[in-house]
Amino acid sequence: MPPARPTPPSAPADRAAYAGPPRSLPRRLRGVLSLHDFEAAARRHLPRPLFGYIAGAAEDNVAREGNRAAFAAQAFRTRVLVDVSRRSQAITLFGRDYAAPFGLAPVGISALMAWRGDIVLAEAAQAAGLPAIMSGSSLIRMEDVAAAAPGTWFQAYLPGDRARADALVDRVAAAGFGTLVLTLDIPVWANRENNVRTGFSTPLRPSLRLAWDGISHPRWLLGTFGRTLLRHGMPHFENSFAERGAPMVSSRAVRDTAGRDHLDWSDLARIRRRWRGTLVVKGLLHPDDAVRARDLGADGVIVSNHGGRQLDGAVAPLQALPAVVEAVGGRIPVMLDSGVRRGGDVLKALALGAACVFAGRPFIYAAACGGRAGVDHAIGLLRAEVDRDMAMLGATAVGDLGPDCLLPRPGA
Repeated sequence: MPPARPTPPSAPADRAAYAGPPRSLPRRLRGVLSLHDFEAAARRHLPRPLFGYIAGAAEDNVAREGNRAAFAAQAFRTRVLVDVSRRSQAITLFGRDYAAPFGLAPVGISALMAWRGDIVLAEAAQAAGLPAIMSGSSLIRMEDVAAAAPGTWFQAYLPGDRARADALVDRVAAAGFGTLVLTLDIPVWANRENNVRTGFSTPLRPSLRLAWDGISHPRWLLGTFGRTLLRHGMPHFENSFAERGAPMVSSRAVRDTAGRDHLDWSDLARIRRRWRGTLVVKGLLHPDDAVRARDLGADGVIVSNHGGRQLDGAVAPLQALPAVVEAVGGRIPVMLDSGVRRGGDVLKALALGAACVFAGRPFIYAAACGGRAGVDHAIGLLRAEVDRDMAMLGATAVGDLGPDCLLPRPGA
């Protein structure tokens, strides 16, 4: 499968310029001017354990902070007096056209953060013409998301049992997904001390503190959790296997996610033979792993350190990206996630060879505090930043961006 190719510049109607919050925005979102602002709003809206689960990473959060530092370490070098009046940020990826070079990364248990969170995220991405990846650690049936937003990608954590893994892949195909994203960077669960400190656990254990956290956040308690219980019952991990998984409060929830440490490259080869759609491998940082995935039939790879949530101290994906791009030799698209917060971050990744860039935390923050309107607003903010920054860089299409646009920032 050839890498993504930029679409030719479009008419000026493609403009995504942002002149302030639309008057139609709910009042609580009108002060949100960037993806960073959604984090502060979500902190106020979500109970402490849930916000901690999303915001936190592994151990000392070194990898999470390193992801942001890697973007800050790159400085733009602009070109002037370029006619950018017909600029376009559109891309083509796996034979499909998308309106912008970024998408929505998978975030687990989204439906506990926002009412019907997985559907909200997928529908907003579809309406905006963006790729979205549904998490395998989701609480809404994959069939429901595929029906609501055809074209959504599905992310899977392979069960340790090969028969169950094969059955899961068959279910994903039967549900109508065309793109399977295998996340391979979880042989064992990370040391997420932050979850313990904020009171989040799997299984979710009822306690007086947890009850108080819910009661003290009534809009979440009634609008998300209470509404979910009333209409759908206790949330279950719906998509870990071909059959329904464990409820969130069951000790099975931990056992069901164990036993992946024996998986190897033969498992990827087996899934490639079984899966007839587009296959993307996520969670790679080493160029040799990207080459091996390509040679085993992966149609694309996502350079990722899981948002800093797995191995603390792992290299930032932006730092690993150029070597991976060079190693795969343009034969498959290389994508990136982890740490993306600004349109400038998207463009820096594109300049270093990424075909598309994904962000996770900001969009679930947006869904949590604003529902569909929040996600639409977040997408609009990021599109506007990409558009504005392209103009100031002198780029009319994403294909104009290359390493020449960047220089290491002194002292970074």
